[in-house]
Amino acid sequence: MAAVLAPPVIILVQPQLPENIGMAARGMANFGLGELRLVVPREGWPNEEARAPAVNATAILDDARAFSSTAEAVSDLTWVLATTARSRGQMKRVLSPEAAFTDLARRAAAGQRTGILFGRERTGLENDDISLADAILTYPVDPRFASLNLAGAVLIAAYEWARISATATDSPDPAPRAEPASREAVVGLFDHIESELDATGYYPPDKRSVMTRNMRDMFHRMSMTAQDVSTWRGVIRALGRAARRKG
Repeated sequence: MAAVLAPPVIILVQPQLPENIGMAARGMANFGLGELRLVVPREGWPNEEARAPAVNATAILDDARAFSSTAEAVSDLTWVLATTARSRGQMKRVLSPEAAFTDLARRAAAGQRTGILFGRERTGLENDDISLADAILTYPVDPRFASLNLAGAVLIAAYEWARISATATDSPDPAPRAEPASREAVVGLFDHIESELDATGYYPPDKRSVMTRNMRDMFHRMSMTAQDVSTWRGVIRALGRAARRKG
């Protein structure tokens, strides 16, 4: 039997034009997506200029929330995709729309909260934004012209969600996993590890950003549970205490 699944949250990171926010909301409404989050929109929020392009999807704009950072916007989610035409040197899984939305539907059926990050109109997502995501979603665009309009990119995602989730079932997962870690908990783990490593002088200054992103990717590939995060935090605290005693 077809299941009614919670759609992914759409997160626009530093969108530049309110008109694009409105058109993105319209595309979401076309295919049943309802929750829109904005990270530091350039023209501020709320913004009346977004309403006309949204046509009859203004309810999505009325409920849209603005956040001060990407980490804050994804903090309550357990699985996040980043949309980009290239991996930008990060060691993440790169998923096609078919694979990505099949996985999102499976996670939604298990009660997980998911989201999709979309970047700035001109430059897309930055490396630090992508480092917060579990995997990369890439559309099969012509490599000679890979840049997509922001609202168009959201529309494609909304359509793929509607297409794939319509065939999902409410059959239980034969091997349900433990409670997945929230993004807030995972980012807290990253901050904990990185602060302890900073204290030891582990990072060469010119390589810190690359090394932290690669380390984050290793943890993302583990698909950590809440217990995994708790265990790692305990390990790091114990190692930090031991190092300080020796010091």
